[in-house]
Amino acid sequence: MKRKFTFVTALVAAVLLQAQTPDFFKPYQKTDLRLPAVPIVVNDPYFSIWSPYDKLNEGTTRHWTGDEKPLTGLLRVDGETYRFMGSENMNLAVLLPMAKDEAWTAPYATTVQGAGWEKADFDDTAWKKGTGAFGSENQPGVRTDWSAENSDVYVRRTVNLSEDDAKGELYLNYSHDDVFEVFINGVKVLDTGNTWKNDQVLHLTGSAKNALHAGKNVIAAHCHNTVGGALLDFGLYRNVTAGQMAVKTAVQKSVSVLATSSYYTFSCGPVDLDVVFTAPMLINDYDLLSTPINYISYQVRSTDKKAHSVQFYMDATPEITVNKGNLPTVSTVETKNGTTYLKSGSIEQPILAKKGDGICIDWGYLYLPAVNGAVSMGSYTEMQHGFMTQGVLPATKDKIIARKAADTPALAYMHDFGQVNEMPKSSFTMIGYDEVEDIEYLYHRYKAYWAHEGKVTIFDAFDKLKNDYSAIMGRCRETDRQIYDDGLKAGNKHYAEILSGSYRHVIAAHKLFVDNEGHLLFFSKENNSNGSVNTVDLTYPEAPLFLVYNPELEKAMMTSILEYSYTGRWTKPFSAHDMGTYPIADGQTYGGDMPLEEAGNMLTLAATICQLEGNTKFVEKYWNVLTPWVNYLVENGQDPANQLCTDDFAGHWAHNCNLSAKAIMGILAYSKLAGMRGDQAAASKYESIAKEMAQKWEQNARENDHYRLAFDRNETWSQKYNMIWDKMWQTNIFPNGAMDREIKYYLSKQNIYGLPLDCRKDYTKSDWIMWTAAMSKDNKTFLKFVEPVYKYINETQSRVPISDWHDTKTGLYEAFIARSVIGGYWMKVLMDKMLKK
Repeated sequence: MKRKFTFVTALVAAVLLQAQTPDFFKPYQKTDLRLPAVPIVVNDPYFSIWSPYDKLNEGTTRHWTGDEKPLTGLLRVDGETYRFMGSENMNLAVLLPMAKDEAWTAPYATTVQGAGWEKADFDDTAWKKGTGAFGSENQPGVRTDWSAENSDVYVRRTVNLSEDDAKGELYLNYSHDDVFEVFINGVKVLDTGNTWKNDQVLHLTGSAKNALHAGKNVIAAHCHNTVGGALLDFGLYRNVTAGQMAVKTAVQKSVSVLATSSYYTFSCGPVDLDVVFTAPMLINDYDLLSTPINYISYQVRSTDKKAHSVQFYMDATPEITVNKGNLPTVSTVETKNGTTYLKSGSIEQPILAKKGDGICIDWGYLYLPAVNGAVSMGSYTEMQHGFMTQGVLPATKDKIIARKAADTPALAYMHDFGQVNEMPKSSFTMIGYDEVEDIEYLYHRYKAYWAHEGKVTIFDAFDKLKNDYSAIMGRCRETDRQIYDDGLKAGNKHYAEILSGSYRHVIAAHKLFVDNEGHLLFFSKENNSNGSVNTVDLTYPEAPLFLVYNPELEKAMMTSILEYSYTGRWTKPFSAHDMGTYPIADGQTYGGDMPLEEAGNMLTLAATICQLEGNTKFVEKYWNVLTPWVNYLVENGQDPANQLCTDDFAGHWAHNCNLSAKAIMGILAYSKLAGMRGDQAAASKYESIAKEMAQKWEQNARENDHYRLAFDRNETWSQKYNMIWDKMWQTNIFPNGAMDREIKYYLSKQNIYGLPLDCRKDYTKSDWIMWTAAMSKDNKTFLKFVEPVYKYINETQSRVPISDWHDTKTGLYEAFIARSVIGGYWMKVLMDKMLKK
């Protein structure tokens, strides 16, 4: 009896423990929102890998720039292999090279062509000859300049195919910027619309494949550049591994995206697989937030009540470590603290040598550890064939140098579950990236916060995350709960799902570090905008997320701008726009100032932070910096001249009413700060100025049932999101129900995918919509603005990390990808928090 009692007691204890332990493979809430791109492995603007597909195995994982950063996942069940992540790893033989393979020459024209230019029998002898790729100098592989805005280039190439080639599995590989179309022997096979993407692959089937034949073929391409960079590059390839290894496609059963984790479930024959990708970027834990390591958790269970032999496999690639895939890389095997790692990086290691937008890193090292499994590296064919046929990894190579893309190895990991029945079995591994040096600030180079000035190595970080896995995953789940529940309380399920899908997007657009004077600094990158670092007009729109959960990070974005003026490096009577071009933050590089915009932004944010903290400690050191800024607003803010501002997409207009509202709120912010400091004379002075300016604003901007875009432009309108602080601070200086009048008018101007930014164009900024929506008098009205944004995110065909600039009629993005500004989606949560204070 004693033995029986002990066994039962132990069993009950185990059951109770399991009931009390969070299920890391079950999302806190299932989500229905189809994100245009799902975060897979993310930490900062460089270590950023996404799946821009409905299904994780529908295509190759990519960086937010669109460059391929392949991660592959396979599950072997009783000798049958299922692919759950990434696309088939093909060995593509070059039939017609792209610039990444070699320079290529073709006839081209830059004058608009009439009908027939794409036909196989068109006479192109009068065209010039050029070497591909064609485009602007900052684009990959460009050897012939074609860079003018609103211009066209036409290119015709010939390829001779053998009978075997013509019958083979063929792919068009291409890069373009912007509108791109391709014809094969006169048959249109591709039309991208107005987008820009690199290294895309199109499987030629149906009419496209039938257009090709043995012998001479003509592939003709046309690209139209709208604005900014230009690029045309394409080639033809044959998959020479087709049919060699039979891999089934796992059936994706579900995907849910919460704040810190993306949850997938697949059916792999008689076994279900759960995979969870977790970026443990907890907003109040600076070590975890900045550590460039993600978890990949996996769980299997039998669905037919039978036991099955199951092995889990994933691989990464040195392509993650280089800007473009044709740069030479070196991969090695290292053992530290008893753990074996695969390590890969560029041979050149040009640390912090490259800056700008639309680029990936080409320094630092990728690490894949043998945590809860084995690792090995070799060719893709070797690694995957060994796993598929034997259920093991072949012996690893100790060192692999890849001087061209075709030699790129697979960095493979596997875990053998052995026999699996209906009781789930689970484990986890990790993937990480050490940038060696992360950022340059005022001519000093720094590692990210987690490294603690070099005292903590990447191997120490891996060990910590490995040992604390359960505790950290539990904390991640709590963050998932908080973000979701706050959204649900402030709005509804759709709003909660928007916030849940945006959290990692926002955090991973930054770099956290401490400078040599002890300042905590949190620098954003203007992804897909201009590459600026720590731009004030990102710090402002993204503020709500950080003001809600950790104002210290908002201060960490503002401090360098304040110090820039405080130290005399920036001497103008208004705030700087930025601190440089990422990752080099040695001072403003943006070509034009935004005086009212940035001074108003900084003052407004400073006042809100100080209200949240109940003191003015943050601004005391910088009071003599803020005073010239507020006086600039007083002198220039009532009726702004033709200044740059953040919403100038449709052109610069003087007398901007929303910019004036920002100046007024900046002046009122200074008044509130002065009052908190005990300077009642200054508080009264600037409050009176702000109130008088608001009165004039309301009179001069009003046009019957709404307020104009510009004071001197009749029959215009625009979003006045800068008025939001008047409601949040409960100051009510804009008279005559101005805010309610605007909200009512906006409801009459919405399109299917949201409220346009202003009357000039159909496009909008979704961050500003959320600010505008939070000015609504009740939750029902707020949600009338949220629902079209949800619909846009859920339905857009622009498969990129949420673009904050999109067309409200088509749902297509205009530009701006993976930017931190969607932290502005939390404005309603912030509003509710502030109104309760």
